[in-house]
Amino acid sequence: MKPRHKRIALIVGGLAAVGAASALVLNALDSNIAFFVTPTEVAEGKAPKDQLFRIGGYVQEGSIRRDNLTVHFVITDTARHVPVMYNGILPDLFQEGKGAVAQGRISPDGVFQATQVLAKHDENYMPPEAAHAIEQAQKAQKTLQQ
Repeated sequence: MKPRHKRIALIVGGLAAVGAASALVLNALDSNIAFFVTPTEVAEGKAPKDQLFRIGGYVQEGSIRRDNLTVHFVITDTARHVPVMYNGILPDLFQEGKGAVAQGRISPDGVFQATQVLAKHDENYMPPEAAHAIEQAQKAQKTLQQ
């Protein structure tokens, strides 16, 4: 084999290896990406169907109900409310009136089936997406009242 053919074969082999590695990375990212959706967007039907996504806002006062390890609560952005069901142990900081983000899927009956629940970690923190969503919902609610 001539040196020229060896170089071409090496380049083609390198490109194939880079292409295979890129495909594996993109596949892993696609299966782990979870979009953030507000309760208002869920109520408007803008939530992804059959795909994981995150919903965030405040835990509505008086909405937490426990059945053994299954917890039912409501996430709100002050404009709309979405019922959430989570089977597992909640974070210690999870409580009514505080910020939370849940990851999961929306069921056909409109209940968000959470696979993971995250709670804020101090008095001043809320995920930026959730804070922005709540701010937008409050602005929209004010314009509707006028």
